[in-house]
Amino acid sequence: MLAYILRRLLLMLPTLVGVLLLTFVVIQFVPGGPVEQLISQIQGHGAGGEAASSATGLYRGDSGLDKDKLDKLKEIYGFDKPAYQRFFEMLANFAVFDLGESYIYQQSVTELIISKLPVSITLGVWTFLITYLVCIPLGISKAVRDGSTFDVLSSTIILIGYAIPGFVLGITLLVFLGGGSFWDVFPLRDIISDNWDQLPWYEKILDYLWHITLPLISLVIGSLAIMTMLTKNSFLEEIRKQYVLTARAKGLSENKVLYKHVFRNAMIPLVTSFPAAFIGAFFTGSLLIETIFSLDGLGLLGYESVVRRDYPVVMGSLYFFTLLGLFAKLLTDILYVVVDPRIQFESVK
Repeated sequence: MLAYILRRLLLMLPTLVGVLLLTFVVIQFVPGGPVEQLISQIQGHGAGGEAASSATGLYRGDSGLDKDKLDKLKEIYGFDKPAYQRFFEMLANFAVFDLGESYIYQQSVTELIISKLPVSITLGVWTFLITYLVCIPLGISKAVRDGSTFDVLSSTIILIGYAIPGFVLGITLLVFLGGGSFWDVFPLRDIISDNWDQLPWYEKILDYLWHITLPLISLVIGSLAIMTMLTKNSFLEEIRKQYVLTARAKGLSENKVLYKHVFRNAMIPLVTSFPAAFIGAFFTGSLLIETIFSLDGLGLLGYESVVRRDYPVVMGSLYFFTLLGLFAKLLTDILYVVVDPRIQFESVK
């Protein structure tokens, strides 16, 4: 097992470099980079252009910038160096977890990511917990009652929820419950109130839960169908195997058969997906929800950095997320062995 882990760790390096290289090459051909955007602001007409000129001292109306000032701008953003040199310098910095400084926010990318983590952790942890705590017992109940009225009705309800896009559900909830056109029950933005620091501890908890209710409903509904059906199908597959018939023939109670014999084998695909699901809950599917509910998290940061061509944030975030994803995959493989000792990775070449 140790040899397998070492091989996987060594394979992470070319995988990580390959992902960064592909993204770096793509952004070299994307028009409207940071230099072009600043030039556009400098050469802007009216008040916007005048404001830009007063801030930079480079405004020249419609005549554009001379070569010296253009070269100065490129030097500021590091574009005076060849692309390959910038890439290798970036890799050297990333190796010591120096993610650079944001062009837009004028702040360390590492500090920027850390400042956005509370929102993403809030959405991710609660989405993960609620999804698994609801789907596992529901999926087991559906497997035991396969084909019953309960099974059919519950499948219909969760599939309808799955068919509704999360952002559509979020907008609907805001309209009906966020003071849009009907009831002003839940807040429209942020995960805490402005006076949160002045509230007693029990009101802080209630205020926090009050703010995250609508975003969590929007995120969780779409995840319920996949995990519930996966749990149901996994249990159904195990229930139909020969060892279950043997256990029943020996006179074991149905609960003992289900939870002592079937449960462990049926839970293997679910338990081993925990790391990827846990990491994925932080960084996937929350962009539109964060935008709709004005939650300043990593999803919104990533979107804005792409739109505004904030390349250090784009590459730094990609490096951070890819590293987490690779370790999540490794942890998944380790869990396979923990849950099912019959699996031996030493034989895998």
